[in-house]
Amino acid sequence: MALVFLYRTTGNTEYLDAANRTAHFLIDQAWDKGLQIFPYEHPSPTAESKHLAYFFDCGIIIRSLVDLWQVTKEDRLMEIASAASHGMSAFWSGRDYHAILTLPDKRPLPRTAQWSTGQGCYQTKSALGWWEVAAVTGDQKLKQDYLDLIQSGIHTCRGFLAGANERLRIMDRLHAYSYFLEALSPLLDRPECVRTYQEVLTEDAKYLRELAPDFVRSDVYAQVLRARVRAWHVIPMDVAAAREEAMALAEFQSQSDDPRFKGGFIFGKRAGVMSPHVNPVSTTFAIQALEMWRAYEAGESETCLQSPI
Repeated sequence: MALVFLYRTTGNTEYLDAANRTAHFLIDQAWDKGLQIFPYEHPSPTAESKHLAYFFDCGIIIRSLVDLWQVTKEDRLMEIASAASHGMSAFWSGRDYHAILTLPDKRPLPRTAQWSTGQGCYQTKSALGWWEVAAVTGDQKLKQDYLDLIQSGIHTCRGFLAGANERLRIMDRLHAYSYFLEALSPLLDRPECVRTYQEVLTEDAKYLRELAPDFVRSDVYAQVLRARVRAWHVIPMDVAAAREEAMALAEFQSQSDDPRFKGGFIFGKRAGVMSPHVNPVSTTFAIQALEMWRAYEAGESETCLQSPI
């Protein structure tokens, strides 16, 4: 999605070419047709790689294929996005979705205290792929599965941050908590979703500011800023807070002369000291967040309402 976003924003066809190459790697090589699932790594299994599938990663791949299809209209992208969406039913436990399966038997790995190994409201961002496939294909089952998971998230999300066993680990959970905001974004015409969105955004921003002096992630700044801008039409914009977040986020951009790092965004900082690495996810989120903020200030309302990467 990041490459398609960059293509749409800049018009540079190099980004579209790169997006096509990446998508064709995914559908031609990584996609396991027999299992109807995207393994976590490719090639897999190997001596270095366990044969696993992740609920979250499968959904993000699906969203990326749909996003590229919106530009190229290549049928195979949508065919595999649809098949993979239905293939994710393998993660269903009977009451919720497992985070990780072993392959080829599709057995769940044990859940741990780590948020990414268990179920939770963060999974709704991955399920957003079902909604996006359904919007194209009219698949009512996928649409309903997404809505059901959203409803579950609305009922359980307020306990998500409490799962952190250390104060500073709340920052990592804020990153995942923000995924729920992103998943809610197509439903901001529904009062219950708007109320939940506002509550989660308020909690996100509160903890972000409380924890930032000790530990802060640049992607959380980006996610909170994106969430504010995305909902400007239904939730009054706190302009001062958004401007503060945009300025803080911009400080993470690397000024290195090394082309591997130049322009990228640093992962975070502890006690005011920047971490020593540039992160691709942080960079992607930051670029979109700052573009959305620019668009908001310029009055470009449609740009503000784009789907979060």
